[in-house]
Amino acid sequence: MKHNVYIYIFIMFGVSFLLRVLPLTLIRRKIKNRTVQSFLYYVPYVTLAVMTFPAIMEATQVPLAGLLALAGGIVAAWFGFGLFPTAVVCSVIVFVTEMVL
Repeated sequence: MKHNVYIYIFIMFGVSFLLRVLPLTLIRRKIKNRTVQSFLYYVPYVTLAVMTFPAIMEATQVPLAGLLALAGGIVAAWFGFGLFPTAVVCSVIVFVTEMVL
């Protein structure tokens, strides 16, 4: 049986279009519920974390290096380092950990 790729592409287009358009058409007024507001506020951060944290552990040759870099990045961010210095700290931690182990 031959599959038509265009049908699959159309279905993917329809699903992603509906996921973006339905909230705009169904919710017309300001959301006043604190729980829903809080949920919607944190969704981008949770999504980013879910995509980033597994990659941190799998991107290095030694998973311990990724874990130490994550801890170092959290500490650097806690002390107010910017994005670039934090990335440098994490990269150095991974490099040194992989050289030692």
